[in-house]
Amino acid sequence: MTDTPLRSGRVDRRTAETDVSVALTLDGTGRASISTGVGFLDHMLELLARHALFDLEIRVTGDLHVDQHHTTEDCGIALGQAFAQALGDKRGIRRYADLHLPMDEALTRVAVDISGRPFLVFRTEFAREKIGAFDTELVREWFQAFAMNAGITLHVETLYGDNQHHIAESCYKGLARALRHAVEVDPREGGRVPSTKGSL
Repeated sequence: MTDTPLRSGRVDRRTAETDVSVALTLDGTGRASISTGVGFLDHMLELLARHALFDLEIRVTGDLHVDQHHTTEDCGIALGQAFAQALGDKRGIRRYADLHLPMDEALTRVAVDISGRPFLVFRTEFAREKIGAFDTELVREWFQAFAMNAGITLHVETLYGDNQHHIAESCYKGLARALRHAVEVDPREGGRVPSTKGSL
């Protein structure tokens, strides 16, 4: 009996603003090696890999002398592209997932459809502009970049929370757990694409 090949994707993306390299394995153990130059983003991506059980390697060299925007957004773009590449034709996957993710006093609801129709609803508000040195508005920018390039429909809504770090962390962990379930192979599908259209 042969082992099922691991679903993986690799993207190298270079612009005048950033140089991004991403290697992603969906059928992993949660190992992460992340270096973006943005400490808080590294932390969130390590959480994403660990709770999705993805193996993830990201290296970014960006124009941090300007700000963290291009690095954060381009990281989301490249990871989304690697995710789409790793999924291939999406045969046999569960496709849908939703959950509520608590992080101490914060609670965030995440729902995902690996639909091939990129869309983001992001209803999370931050009371402060910064978490340490990280601009809180960049959380949404990362989610937008990832969803559009991964080709997924993604809804993220923080129901309540006070600590800004906890709110952001609940969003990333919620996404991780939802993706972990949505990309799982459902043996009842028998290798079919989970759509009446026959393709996603």
